[in-house]
Amino acid sequence: MTTSSPSAGRGAGLAQPIIAGLLAAIVGYASTFTLALASLGAVGATPAQAGSGLFAICTAVGVLNIVIAWRTRLPMSFAWSTPGIAFLLTVGAPPEGFGAVAGAFLVTALLIVIAGVFKPFARAVAAIPGPIANAMLAGILLTLCLAPVNAVAEMPVLALPIVAAWALGLVFARRYAVPLAVLVALIIILTVAELPATGTLTQPLATPVMPIFTFDAIVRIALPLFVITMASQNLPGIAVMRANGYPIDPAPHFVATGVASGATALLGGQTVNLAAITAAITAGPEAHPDPARRWVGPVTAGATYIAFGLTAGLAATLIAAAPPLLIQAVAGLALLSSLASAMGNALEREPDRLPAILTFVTTASGITILGIGAAFWGLIAGIGMHLVLKAAARRSAQ
Repeated sequence: MTTSSPSAGRGAGLAQPIIAGLLAAIVGYASTFTLALASLGAVGATPAQAGSGLFAICTAVGVLNIVIAWRTRLPMSFAWSTPGIAFLLTVGAPPEGFGAVAGAFLVTALLIVIAGVFKPFARAVAAIPGPIANAMLAGILLTLCLAPVNAVAEMPVLALPIVAAWALGLVFARRYAVPLAVLVALIIILTVAELPATGTLTQPLATPVMPIFTFDAIVRIALPLFVITMASQNLPGIAVMRANGYPIDPAPHFVATGVASGATALLGGQTVNLAAITAAITAGPEAHPDPARRWVGPVTAGATYIAFGLTAGLAATLIAAAPPLLIQAVAGLALLSSLASAMGNALEREPDRLPAILTFVTTASGITILGIGAAFWGLIAGIGMHLVLKAAARRSAQ
């Protein structure tokens, strides 16, 4: 009679969460690293600064995953904000340069820390009606999601293989559809782009950025980015954990992500936050039948993110050499499901539809008033309409 040793059993038991962690990191990174680099370039970063930013957020996400999951023995997962990245792709570079963006990132980080320390502030953010927050996100995403259509029209030979790879992925392996599209895009970039000499393909891993604080960048970048990060990432991330049986206190995790975001800002990196989509991979029953063992998944994901961060300089050089519309097309494909989800949530209830659609069209318009961008005005318009309709409903009920 053959028996397995306890150590073998433990090894077999750890294999499942380890695989889940690898999957979460690979899917999360491969689906959005091109967006992360392109978004930094869109707000004025040089390729070296963009590579530094990607290295910073990969390292921050990795350290948060490892340290918090290890210490708490909970499958807490962290990531960067894909909706936040999408917002940066649309906002434009400030006149003061990338330093003003780094300053805005620092302000966003401070607001996230405040949300963790002062619970009334967090409750005020959570009180923003979900349909309005989703409509603002949908308005931000719309322009980006048009990019695949524009790319097919303007450069069909380059864009159609990427779209075809994405469509095939949806049919045969939905989770890998976007990574497959990214892989095909990278092959095309290596084939057609004019890359620099071999000796210049790598950038320094970390390039410090001196932050500059301007009213324009704070209102146009920091405040919308904070709302997007909280509404689209941190609050859903808490909901995913609670749905899987982990009644966590969000406050210390907000503080941790805020502090980490402050550190990444000094290296040109965007905000980091609780994971929502990839959290479901490591916190759910697919990661392990025993909830007490699922924490191994985020630890594995964290180590994988740190490894990915070491290639950030090379990735930044490749993306900088690519046709911008091609990168935007990949971003649009990656964000289509997010757009569909945001629109569905925004328009789900009939009483919320008018404020939501006003928020959506205002945000999607791309207007700038008093130097303040469309995302902020969309939020203001939607909340204003929500309050007007709420007051009208109270009057009619009297």
